[in-house]
Amino acid sequence: MKKRHHEIRDPIHTFVRLDSQERTVLDSAPVQRLRHIHQLAMSHLIYPGATHSRLEHSLGVMELAGRVFDVLTKDENRSIRPSIRDCLPPPEEFPYWRQALRMAALCHDVGHLPFSHAAERDLLPDGWDHERLTVQIVQQGDLAKSWEQMTPPLRDLDIIKLAVGPKKCAALVKLGVLPTDARDFSTWETILAEIIVGDAFGVDRMDYLLRDSHHAGVAYGRFDHYRLIDTLRILPKEYEDGSQEPALGVEAGGLHSAESLLLARYLMYTQVYFHPIRKIYDIHLKDFLCEWLKDQRGGKFPTAVDEHLTLTDNEVMAAILNASRTAGSPGHDPARRITKRDHFHLLYQRHPGDLRRNPDAARDIFNAACNEFGRDYLRRDHREAKGEGLDFPVLTDDNRIVSSRVESEVLAGIPPIAFDYVYVEGTKHEEARKWLKDNQDEIIDKLDKEVPDGSMEA
Repeated sequence: MKKRHHEIRDPIHTFVRLDSQERTVLDSAPVQRLRHIHQLAMSHLIYPGATHSRLEHSLGVMELAGRVFDVLTKDENRSIRPSIRDCLPPPEEFPYWRQALRMAALCHDVGHLPFSHAAERDLLPDGWDHERLTVQIVQQGDLAKSWEQMTPPLRDLDIIKLAVGPKKCAALVKLGVLPTDARDFSTWETILAEIIVGDAFGVDRMDYLLRDSHHAGVAYGRFDHYRLIDTLRILPKEYEDGSQEPALGVEAGGLHSAESLLLARYLMYTQVYFHPIRKIYDIHLKDFLCEWLKDQRGGKFPTAVDEHLTLTDNEVMAAILNASRTAGSPGHDPARRITKRDHFHLLYQRHPGDLRRNPDAARDIFNAACNEFGRDYLRRDHREAKGEGLDFPVLTDDNRIVSSRVESEVLAGIPPIAFDYVYVEGTKHEEARKWLKDNQDEIIDKLDKEVPDGSMEA
């Protein structure tokens, strides 16, 4: 007799549970492809345990999405304010929306390229990203059949809206990819999308912090997600100009868990995701892919669903190994650097004292080093600090709703995430370090800031 309910062992959530209809989606080719996409690209070259896949993560996001839905729709949690009750669908519709949410969570990453984010921005045609690929995959082939065969059938547009959120849907409507009604989100749909992709309490973020921390062997990403999820509520932002627009918030008893989540995010980005050696391997991978795709596929990753599904980390890694063994083959040098661990070395990284003297210190050092040693021996990667701290509603013990910015001193003190790295080729490393030691002050304070002719930042 065929099982109706299934349990999958998971190192983060102990069990991930799903029914037979959901199992059909899990077994589909687009979702199973995620077994062969590393969650953290080439981070395993620095953290050997970080070999986990996008499939594990997607299962975790689905599990957490279901848990959050169940907490938010409990009878006692739906009665916090009249405006909350008014925005919810009737309870008989909850089973439909719960399954749509879980399937959106399971499929939210099916559009990822090999090695995930490492080269997406530059190696897809204009107007394309992994979310647009996800939308296309959800609407076609195996997944489209799965939605039709569910009881009740799921609408693919509902899954798309919950998987990518309002901003991305609006952008895809503008591009003509989605119909105009895809940008019309009810309050309920906005909240469900926030469960997956929200900046504060999105379960995508919750799972990747916990999972990546576990597999990398670091403690930075851990926080009490059990307590946080149990205290999540749909709350009106009554403190903002009288607006009653509901959003995901937290009871006061869960505020410390929310603080821990956002501190974990800051630490994981600064210590793991933006580790300087991880970032230089991303650059070498991108350099290889540019050459390999130019030789094989016209310079860009394919956007047709059938072609996209044939490409995983396995095919790219095989190409890297082949190129590394054959001098003169497309992408030989970056492929060799990856396989032989002969990466460029860190020459300089942003420093608060230097930034106070010159906000463009790293850029100026990069430009001067290009003039001194030649552009081929230098790379730069950077992310500017941007955005303010997150703001979400907090339900206090005396039944008031206040801003997290008012209630939490910790959240106000979390700095924006930024980095700026300048790298130099290994054979020039010692010479370049000595040169920088002798010239750094002069470069930061006095050097003309023009980019040298023919140079481009990585």
